[in-house]
Amino acid sequence: MAEVRPFAAVRPTRELVSIMVSRSYDTYLPEERNARMKANPYSFLHIINPGFKYQQQLSGQERFELVRNRYLEFKEDGYLIQDPQRCFYVYQIIDRDNQVYRGIIGAVSTADYKNNAVRKHEDTIASREELFTEYLHTVGFNAEPVLLTYPDNETLEDIMDQVVKDRAEYAFTTTFRDTHYLWPITDRKLIKAVQDCFAEMPHIYVADGHHRSASSVGLDDKMKAQDDLGEYNQNYGYFMSFLIPETDLRIESFHRMVKDLNGMSKEAFLVALDADFRIEKRGVSPYTPSKKHHFGMYLDGEYYSLYLRKMKFEFNSALQALDSQLLLDTILEPILGIGNPRTDKRLSYRSEREGHFNMKDAVDNGDFAVGFSMVPINTDEIKSVADEGLTMPPKSTYILPKLRSGITIYEF
Repeated sequence: MAEVRPFAAVRPTRELVSIMVSRSYDTYLPEERNARMKANPYSFLHIINPGFKYQQQLSGQERFELVRNRYLEFKEDGYLIQDPQRCFYVYQIIDRDNQVYRGIIGAVSTADYKNNAVRKHEDTIASREELFTEYLHTVGFNAEPVLLTYPDNETLEDIMDQVVKDRAEYAFTTTFRDTHYLWPITDRKLIKAVQDCFAEMPHIYVADGHHRSASSVGLDDKMKAQDDLGEYNQNYGYFMSFLIPETDLRIESFHRMVKDLNGMSKEAFLVALDADFRIEKRGVSPYTPSKKHHFGMYLDGEYYSLYLRKMKFEFNSALQALDSQLLLDTILEPILGIGNPRTDKRLSYRSEREGHFNMKDAVDNGDFAVGFSMVPINTDEIKSVADEGLTMPPKSTYILPKLRSGITIYEF
């Protein structure tokens, strides 16, 4: 079973929410971030980038403490207020492609993360996990929920249908042309019904936010270990999450970009690929794969399609059958000599969603020698890998929706 409970969120006032909430910090170019902060004193970026006030780059504990100060100032000035009671929150995003994402924001048990009721499909990097644990400990809040997904549930849909009939507490559109809505669920019967629905689910799955969830678990462990006086705060035992049904999840893929051909000529590289793939030159017309185990490649001004020679492969796990793992096993490691796909500086991961990245331009301008594309992984593949207790290669999925920081804030 999955324990999901309501919480009293700290959140922007209705009149400020549209100009306060922000994208994740690292999605901004420095020039864009600074321009937004200079023009907008209410931006949540002022909280998470407190050094801007002093025109200094801060890091580590010094930055964390100032984040805490800016946050408290926003509360003291009345920009952020806390709900008087524990709530669930129906949150809906309609993006510029008219894709609808709707789910429930609540607090998920760290114990369920440990006992695998909340299932993972990615490894975390220990240093990042430890750093964010210290960040949470110092600042005392989390402003961006972990994205979790669950099997479609008719009862939860009915509850959300009922709640959204009322006027939304928030309704605003961003410069990305995404429209956001939020409705608090305050009715005790509906709150219990939501909890009961999740309690009946044997598993829910992390879609995006593995480091955030793992760091919350690390913080809970730390606070329990330090609790000599019996003053442990139960809020540490949960982490804020946005839970959406599987059919609302949108999954896109990352391109794999490699800086060189590992000392091979173009011709030698193509011969090496021929062992495992049927290769067709597509010329200058863009090629995008449409089937599993088919890959697109851009090399020396031309597109190619690579079709796996299936008679050579027998997959013994959900992980082996993943296209991201297959590309690693057949090309990146054995031919291009990529050692560790998490750390090798010759390998980069890019999404076309990020900065309008174009694989052709990146190769043509000499930044990379070759690029690969693949069809997106689907939800069933994510679940199968998680159910087998395995982890995907890095950047196997680009998952939507991408959430805004500061719409709801969970305090410890």
